[in-house]
Amino acid sequence: MVSIWEYLRGDRNYTFDNPGGQHKVTLTKSAPQHAITGSAATTGYLYVNLHWTMRSGGARPSSRETFRRMFSPRILSPMEPDSPQGSAQVNVDLDLACMYELSDGTRGVVQPLGNFFGDLQQPPYIKLSGDDQYGAPSGETMYVNLEKKDKFKRLLIFVYIYDGTPAFEQSHAVVTIVPQTGPRIEIKLEERARAARSCAVVLIENAGDNQLTVRREVRYVNGFQADIDRLYGFGMQWQRGYKSPPGSE
Repeated sequence: MVSIWEYLRGDRNYTFDNPGGQHKVTLTKSAPQHAITGSAATTGYLYVNLHWTMRSGGARPSSRETFRRMFSPRILSPMEPDSPQGSAQVNVDLDLACMYELSDGTRGVVQPLGNFFGDLQQPPYIKLSGDDQYGAPSGETMYVNLEKKDKFKRLLIFVYIYDGTPAFEQSHAVVTIVPQTGPRIEIKLEERARAARSCAVVLIENAGDNQLTVRREVRYVNGFQADIDRLYGFGMQWQRGYKSPPGSE
């Protein structure tokens, strides 16, 4: 098993590991909810992983193409407070993200766009490991510090297509939530939604009494973050944002 610190240092020569064991719960339309209880809801870290598959045998984008993608102003990032078809696999750059509402009313987002990667030891107590553009085996992983569970009110895990074909069902995307103990929780993004650029995947709520409620949403949205925000009432203001070019961090 690879520790969180090895992952954050950038050691990614492995596939996503499961500290909670090999059992899993798959959330579906007919069984959309699961409760994480006891010490699993209040101890250590909750892992949230996104994995998807690119077109088999396809070459990675050139440096010029990657640079163009990084500066394609398609997605939204939160405004600073003071600021004014077929079955084939596809080339796609998916991003894992989280809108959060803390118990004190603070609201924000953790996402690659705008380099909002978060922090584990201070608000929002959520950290995104990095930005995977190519569907690598390890995918993208987000960590939630459950030692700070009482600081959370709700977390909305969502995925958006930063660049590529708007075809979630062809990217074989899977979001996996892994507590410290108990089964991992799997949500597949395989429904046909040809115009969708974003998907609200799962809502995690603090249910009190050492319990987190994990509810499958899988609501496809033709727009981006601002449209998801309106659906769930976070009430943030958004502006167009960009990713940093490779090697600039």
